[in-house]
Amino acid sequence: MKISTKGRYALRLMLDIALNEKSGEPVRIKDIARRQDLSGKYLEQIISVLNKAGFVKSIRGPQGGYLLTKQPSDYTVGMILRLTEGSLSPVACLDDENYVCDRIDECATIVLWRKLNDAISGVVDTVTLEDLIEWHYGRSGNDYVI
Repeated sequence: MKISTKGRYALRLMLDIALNEKSGEPVRIKDIARRQDLSGKYLEQIISVLNKAGFVKSIRGPQGGYLLTKQPSDYTVGMILRLTEGSLSPVACLDDENYVCDRIDECATIVLWRKLNDAISGVVDTVTLEDLIEWHYGRSGNDYVI
């Protein structure tokens, strides 16, 4: 599994909004693009997906931009990545609970794929946007601080 630029940029975009929205003032895409050194046009496409899903809300007008609709602690990395990437399962047979594989009873590798899927979910579904903020500021005590 490889996370595309869409998923990575969606996380950066959400983190940037969380870090820069001050006292309810919306954050503009052009400012995010400048700070993150990303294409504003590409961020507009990503923010549209986030907006339609209700992760952010759009404020129109000259002082407009985007705000998070929830607290950073209410967004997991998994929520954001699944919205932009789709399934994070390493193999198709784990994408959908209704998927039926004819080889499931004789497949020795399914145990490996389930373990990998559980490990991925165990990380992305427990790390929140709030955690990323803390890591950004280096306050978490985690070895992965940026």
